[in-house]
Amino acid sequence: MTKQPAPSPAPAGVFTPSAVNSVEDTGLSPLWLQDLILKVLYFRGYITGFKIAEEIALPYSGVTDQLVTGLKQEKLIEVKSSQGGLGGDGAYVYGITSAGILRAREAMDRSQYAGPAPVPFDVYNEAIRRQKSGRMTVTSRTMRQILSQLVISESIFQRLGPALNSGTSIFMYGPPGNGKTSIARAFGNLVLSQSMYIPYALYLDGQVIKVYDAVSHSLAPENDQTNTTTLRGNTRRDLRWVKIRRPFIVVGGELNLEGLDLVFDDTAKFYEAPFQVKANGGILLIDDFGRQQVRPRDLLNRWIVPLENRLDYLRLHTGRKVEVPFDVLIVFSTNLPPKDLVDEAFLRRLRHKIEIGDPSFEEYREIFKRVAQDKKVEYNDQGLAYLLQEWYIKRNRKLRASHPRDLCDQILDISAYLAVPPTMSREMIDRAGKAYFVDL
Repeated sequence: MTKQPAPSPAPAGVFTPSAVNSVEDTGLSPLWLQDLILKVLYFRGYITGFKIAEEIALPYSGVTDQLVTGLKQEKLIEVKSSQGGLGGDGAYVYGITSAGILRAREAMDRSQYAGPAPVPFDVYNEAIRRQKSGRMTVTSRTMRQILSQLVISESIFQRLGPALNSGTSIFMYGPPGNGKTSIARAFGNLVLSQSMYIPYALYLDGQVIKVYDAVSHSLAPENDQTNTTTLRGNTRRDLRWVKIRRPFIVVGGELNLEGLDLVFDDTAKFYEAPFQVKANGGILLIDDFGRQQVRPRDLLNRWIVPLENRLDYLRLHTGRKVEVPFDVLIVFSTNLPPKDLVDEAFLRRLRHKIEIGDPSFEEYREIFKRVAQDKKVEYNDQGLAYLLQEWYIKRNRKLRASHPRDLCDQILDISAYLAVPPTMSREMIDRAGKAYFVDL
């Protein structure tokens, strides 16, 4: 196995994948790459040399052309036609031979992966470490910008910024409907404004681990001229890496212990990276913590070592454990009392614990005014005073930050049915309250 050179020198926090100008630069065995090409041809049919290079995300000149030449010499592929033009060998249309089909099937018995060539595992680890210091440092001014749509008490606000800057862990708790998820998503909008590089897939001990996920990751524009590439010649950077916005991944009740380790597909015979690896360099929000299919204590025990050491350990189906950087801000968001979920030992490992409580009357009024304006409901203080007196104070009901939005939606539904303007009249408020509130 050849070793890929270390990434080129760059300032701290700056990482651009090194150029690949030869097969040796890939860090992968030529035989393994030839098997990858055979699988691509087996699945895709007749394609040009340039298309093969595009499929495996390697430059044609100096890399793919050498691999294709070797396959032709072994009579595993053959030229079917030429598309003409000035493309040379890269414009030839190739097809797999009967001997090539046999070898492709042997390769697929080991793994059916047929996509961009993977990056060696150790190269990925180093790249994540290099990009760790590239995070944006949040200031009070930045926080006010990203949380401008939310009404939050000053005491809570002043605790959120340091928590986000820690890049480690946040435990947000409190009654439902007071904005915990909205705060976490505002954090996500901030990290999405920054970019980083991740590989499409990783190579480890002959196994492939898919990392890039079009659902979990958002592509970032390649706006730096030094990153322009061409498959027909040498590349300015390694095309096996994709530039993404720093991840913000949300998991909820579907999370289980198996989802936090490498997931092996018994049919396709390659791995899918777990949530925390896909979230490396960004944020992983565990929403509605405590409602998962696994016991909270078991889930928390799984996080103890990564949270403390900033390293995680993943297990291959062969039994081997491998170390991977844990550069993730974990945000636990729960409506349940902390005493029902965690013990003191685990809370000690969580860097920031923030209670998101019920809004004050003044905060509730500000939320209602903003929501009413946004939803085109005619606001007035008299209507709000009636709502608070009749539906909260008299009934000993707690204020929730989500109630103004939901009550305005009720008013809109009722006004549309009655064909009247949406206002905060006493009649409209009473009808909205009867439709929305339930005494538990």
